[in-house]
Amino acid sequence: MNWLPLALLTALCLALYNFFIKLAADHVPPAVGAVVLQLVAAGLGGAWLLKLKLQGQPLAISGKGLGLAALAGLGVGLAEILTFVVFQRGVNSSVGTPVIVGGSVLLTAVLGLVVLREALTLPQAGGLLLIVAGIALLARGH
Repeated sequence: MNWLPLALLTALCLALYNFFIKLAADHVPPAVGAVVLQLVAAGLGGAWLLKLKLQGQPLAISGKGLGLAALAGLGVGLAEILTFVVFQRGVNSSVGTPVIVGGSVLLTAVLGLVVLREALTLPQAGGLLLIVAGIALLARGH
C-alpha cells in the first residue's frame, strides 16, 4: 500500500487531536486533559495490541525499542500538557496549532540532519525555510 493515504489519514487524526485539545482547554486543567487523552490513547493501543496478538502475529520487542518508545511517550506527554496550556492562554487554534506542528516538523528535520546524518535536498531545504517563514508570519502580532 502507498504510504501517502496513510500519512494523510494520520494528518487528519492529528488535526482532530489538536482541535479537541483546543476545545477542551477551557474546560479542564492541562494535567487532567493530558491524563484523559493518554488513557484513551493507551486503551486504543492496548486494543490494537490485543487484536494483533489474537491474530497470532509475532510481536518482536527489544529493550532498545521499548526505551525509545518510552522517550517518545515522554515527549508526547509533555507536548500534550503544554498544548493545553498554550490554548488556555487564548491562542487561536488557527495560529497555535500550525506553530506547534510546524515547529515540531522543523525541529524533527534538524534532528534527522544532525543526529541521524540524513541528507537534505534543495527542495526539502526550501520547504523547511517556508515552514520557518510560516511560523514567523503566524506568530507575528500574537
